[in-house]
Amino acid sequence: MKLDLGCGTRKRTDGEWVGVDILKFDCVDHVMDIFEYLKTIKDCSVEAINLTHVFEHFEPDERVTLMNECYRVLQGKGQIFLTCPSWSHERAYGDPTHKWPPVCTWTFLYMNKKWRDENAPHCGYTCDFDWGVVGSYDQNDPFVAFRNNETKSILMGRNINVTTDIIATLTKI
Repeated sequence: MKLDLGCGTRKRTDGEWVGVDILKFDCVDHVMDIFEYLKTIKDCSVEAINLTHVFEHFEPDERVTLMNECYRVLQGKGQIFLTCPSWSHERAYGDPTHKWPPVCTWTFLYMNKKWRDENAPHCGYTCDFDWGVVGSYDQNDPFVAFRNNETKSILMGRNINVTTDIIATLTKI
């Protein structure tokens, strides 16, 4: 089973994904709270989870709970595909339903048990993920779009309003 949590209006064409959202849209299979839905899922029974533009809508303690629950339901080596606005872009602040703090790449360090045990054992996470993070940029922005990949990488890491989204893949350890 693959879960698309907070799927909204995203159309899944492959039929493999189960859409869950608190609002009713055509492609939502289960109209309910994500946390309530996850309580119905058996441990280690989910292959993959998609969280596209969902994570930023939760309070910090809810984010911790969400990632711990996702970890619980994921199979070994299961993956979470998480996309959210970058802290360094205006889009992270424009939507009044986004919660503070905005998401940055450091967010994912806390989801790794080894790092957390050494640096932040107080934070409440019990999950354990390896992760990789990339960013996306506005392909219509001439300041970035026509640069070589090395320059794009430097710009995205050091400039405000260049990285639009953080795109993370978390793999259950």
